Amino acid sequence: MASIYSLNISSGGVPKLAVPESLVTFAGLTGDWQKNRKYHGGPERALCLYALERIEALVAEGHRVGPGALGENVTVAGLAWDEVVPGVRLRLGRDVVVEVASFTKPCRTIAGVFADGRSVRVSQAHHPGWSRVYARVLGEGVIRRGDPIALEQGREG
Repeated sequence: MASIYSLNISSGGVPKLAVPESLVTFAGLTGDWQKNRKYHGGPERALCLYALERIEALVAEGHRVGPGALGENVTVAGLAWDEVVPGVRLRLGRDVVVEVASFTKPCRTIAGVFADGRSVRVSQAHHPGWSRVYARVLGEGVIRRGDPIALEQGREG
């Protein structure tokens, strides 16, 4: 079963640090902030999600990543990451519903965790299926580490 592996927040920048639970509002995870609001945060980028399995594969390649190091708020485990694309809705825990809005574009802020300094390793354009995703919040609530995640609907169109 897919579940929340880690919830990650910061006062701006990376790495984001783990918390056991958080309130998710339409603005994002309570306690989390982004320094550059032009490119991060806002209703269409309220949450950033990434897969634990992708993080583990990056570690195996020699990169110094871990949950929160790539700026994601929600690290998921056991979810078919290739199915997490724009238009897909996910239920996090009992009440929170999000819709994937877009793939993220890697920025220089996370470059330092990559062995070669190239954050393009998690770019959808260069490595399809390896991108983090941004999501808009459709239903607010509290989520906790270990809560289940369910695919609510497939991609439309």
